[in-house]
Amino acid sequence: MERTSDGRERLLAAASALLSQRSFSSIGIAEICATADVQKGSFYYHFQSKQALALAVIEEHWVWQGTEWAKIFDAKAPLLERLRDLFGLTADIQVASLAGAGSVMGCLFGNLALEMSRQDDPIRERLQGIFDEQIDMVERAVQEAMDDAQVLSGNARETAKSIVAQLEGLVLFAKLFNDPTQLDQLWENSMSLLRLGEPTRATRA
Repeated sequence: MERTSDGRERLLAAASALLSQRSFSSIGIAEICATADVQKGSFYYHFQSKQALALAVIEEHWVWQGTEWAKIFDAKAPLLERLRDLFGLTADIQVASLAGAGSVMGCLFGNLALEMSRQDDPIRERLQGIFDEQIDMVERAVQEAMDDAQVLSGNARETAKSIVAQLEGLVLFAKLFNDPTQLDQLWENSMSLLRLGEPTRATRA
């Protein structure tokens, strides 16, 4: 029966895989269905449109990524340890992508944000919300560190925004140059943003 099939999951997996390789606009419903081995008629049983599928892919990815970020930032650990874990997680994902697919996939959210910023209000608005949630997590940790004098005082919100922005930017560079070592600069840049001393490498091998 259609209601108990795994068609929806296959469509989500297919769309996620295709979006890691190409732009949203270049991918058609027929290709998604062929990749998922799902009849085109069944597509519309599960999703009203390609936009609806993209939003579901975004949501599914954020459920996973947001859980990983929450594990890091909810930990009772110093700010620098939490940032080190975040940067290590980010680097590991791109290293695994290069090893598995032969190319660095970058960030789903960043890739879509670059393409959709002027084209699709629902997708753009959801991506804005996700980036705000990321900044919120980092901001809370930065503020805690400022309150505990782990780092110099400053504007926790702007510092968090800068950390997320340079994280996203260096993931973009890693994708552009197909080189995860572009992320090695994350630690040093963040230490400068936090106005701390000489850093050590944070990304894992």
